[in-house]
Amino acid sequence: KDVDGLHPENVGLLFLGEPRFSPCTPSGVIEILKHYGVALAGSRAVVLGRSEIVGRPMAQLLSMNDATVTLCHSRTRSIQEETLRADIVVVAIGKERFLKAEHIRQGAVVVDVGIHRSETGLCGDVDYEAVVGKCRAITPVPGGVGPMTIAMLMANTIKACKQAV
Repeated sequence: KDVDGLHPENVGLLFLGEPRFSPCTPSGVIEILKHYGVALAGSRAVVLGRSEIVGRPMAQLLSMNDATVTLCHSRTRSIQEETLRADIVVVAIGKERFLKAEHIRQGAVVVDVGIHRSETGLCGDVDYEAVVGKCRAITPVPGGVGPMTIAMLMANTIKACKQAV
């Protein structure tokens, strides 16, 4: 049933704008943003990371919700230039505490998808302590996107069960 939404058929349907099962982490991010009333339509969104599991589907889901999306990666010349223009920054770059306060504008919404074990415990791709005072909203690590990934997996499982009946 591919409740993870990662099979090539489901990825293809997602990129055609007709998702059957969307990847769980990006879907969870969209749900978080909608739940907290973050306007997606017309917003400038930057996704840091172009993985097949998070970055690319995240950019597609944001685009499907009428955001203008920039997808940044390791070869992007000036990530800071891109993120400073963003209303929403989704960080899935895989580098511990990569995003700093100087990377975002005042009032931006920051979603941290990363998770790393550090000497001080778990942390994300965002330098939370440095960024929290500057942004309008931010997801914590742990306890932010991770539980939503699991919730979306369960939602996809229920959807698959209903389709099987």
